[in-house]
Amino acid sequence: MARIAVGGMQHETNTFAPSKATYAMFEQGGGWPGVKSGPALIDAIAGANIPAEGAVQALRTAGHQILPLTWAVASPSAHVTDDAFERIVGGIEAGLKAALAEGGLDGVYLDLHGAMVTESHDDGEAEILRRVRALVGPRVPIVASLDSHANVSREMVEIADALTIYRTYPHIDMAETGARAVGLLLRMLKSGKSFAKAFRTLDFLTGLPSQCTFREPAKGIYEALARIEEQSGVALSFATGFPMADIAVCGMSVVGYGEAGKVEAAVTELTRLIESCEKDFDMALLSPEDAVRRAMAIGTIGRPVVLADTQDNPGAGGNGDTTGLLRAMIALRAQDASLGLLIDAASAQRAHEAGLGASLDFQLGETSGLPGTQPLAGRFTVERLNDGKFTCSGPMFKGFKMNLGPMALLRQDGVRVLLASRKCQAGDQDMFRHLGIEPVTQRVVAVKSSVHFRADFEPIAQEVLVVRAPGPALADPTDFKWTKLRRGLRLKPLGPVF
Repeated sequence: MARIAVGGMQHETNTFAPSKATYAMFEQGGGWPGVKSGPALIDAIAGANIPAEGAVQALRTAGHQILPLTWAVASPSAHVTDDAFERIVGGIEAGLKAALAEGGLDGVYLDLHGAMVTESHDDGEAEILRRVRALVGPRVPIVASLDSHANVSREMVEIADALTIYRTYPHIDMAETGARAVGLLLRMLKSGKSFAKAFRTLDFLTGLPSQCTFREPAKGIYEALARIEEQSGVALSFATGFPMADIAVCGMSVVGYGEAGKVEAAVTELTRLIESCEKDFDMALLSPEDAVRRAMAIGTIGRPVVLADTQDNPGAGGNGDTTGLLRAMIALRAQDASLGLLIDAASAQRAHEAGLGASLDFQLGETSGLPGTQPLAGRFTVERLNDGKFTCSGPMFKGFKMNLGPMALLRQDGVRVLLASRKCQAGDQDMFRHLGIEPVTQRVVAVKSSVHFRADFEPIAQEVLVVRAPGPALADPTDFKWTKLRRGLRLKPLGPVF
C-alpha cells in the first residue's frame, strides 16, 4: 500500500478582469466546495465531477492510503491575492510536512488549473510545484491534473513527473482526468522509473468559444490525440490555453510522457496537426441586437435559441453583472425569454424584501464599474424567490452542491432575469429550474457562459449563438492591451503578431 498525498488549488486568472481573487472567494468556491483540509476535503468533493474526486476514487480502487492536504477553488477573476495564495499553499505545505513526519510519502497528486497568476507569481502553478518538490525531494513522484485552458510552462513540465489535461470543453471529464493522473503515478511507482517527457508550444492564441470540443477543429484534434496515443503508447495532452492572461507563457501547448524513443515523435505529430488547423479556430461573433433578432425569429417553445453572453462569463473572469444583452432583449421586446445568471446581490436582497408579486423599480447589474456602463433601470415584477441552495445534475456540474445566496426571478413584459448573489457561470439547467424556469419552455435562453453551458443546454437548443456584448472576458484576443506575451505570438488565428 502506497501513501499518496492529495491536494490542490485551482484558479483561472484573467489579468484584465476587474476583481481579484481573495481568500474569501476561495471560501465561497463559486459553485465548488470552499477551502477544505484533511478528511473534510474527501467529504466535500464526494460524488462530484471534480479532478480530485476522480483521483481519490482511483487511489481507493487500487487500495492505496490517501493523505488529504488542502484543496481550494475560486471563480475566475483577476490575480489571486498573495494572502489567499500563501494561506492555501501554506496549508498544502503543512499537510505535506505532517505526512512526511508521520511515515513518509510515496507520491503526490495535485488538482491544479494551470492558468493561475498571483500578485507575486506570473506562473502560480510552477510556484506550487516548486514548493512541493522542495519538501518531498527529487525521488517522490509528483503528478497533477490541469484544465484544458492551462497556460503550461516549461518549468511546470520540468518539475512535475507528469501532467495530464482535460480533453473536453465543456469539461465533462474532470474526474476522469484526475483518475488518469493517478494512473500515471501508479505506473511510475510500479516501474520505479520516471517517464521521458516532451513539450511544445504553439504560436497563436484563440478565443474561448472556438475551443469547444463539440465543434471543429477541437473535436477532430482530440480525436487525433486519442488515436496517436493508442498507436504510440505515449500519454498525450493538449492545452488550448487561457487567452486572457497577460504573461509570457500564455498560449497553447502539447505535452507527452512515455518511452524516450516515442514521446518526441508523438508530441511533434500532434503539434503539427494543431498548427495545420489554425485557420479553423476563427469564429464569428454576433452583436446583442443581431443575436436577439435571430433568436426571436427562429426560437420556439421546446427548442429555444441559446445565447452565450461570453464576454461576461464568470468562468473567464467576468463578474456576471453586465447588462448589454439584457438591454437588447428588453429593447427588442423578446418574448418567452430568460437571462441568467445576473450576479447582483443587492437587487436579489431587495426582491426578497419586497416579496412575491411586488412590482418595483430596480437598478440592475453593472456592479463592477466597467468604464462606460451603468445599471439597467426599469420596473420589474418579482415572480419567484429562492435561497440559492441546490444540487446540479447536468453533465459538467453533476453533483455540485450550489450555494449562490438569495436568488430572485424578475420579469419585465416577456423578458425574465434570474438574479443570484454569488458569482457562478450559468452552466446547468438546474440553475434556471431553481427559480421555476424550465429552459425548454422558453423561446430564448441567454446564459452568462462561454462554452460550459453547451454540455447541458446544447441538446435542447434550436441553435446556439455566441454574443459579443460588453464585458471583461473578451472573446477576440486582439482586443486586449497585451504587454507581457512572448514575441512572435499571433494574437488570433492567422492574426497580428505581438
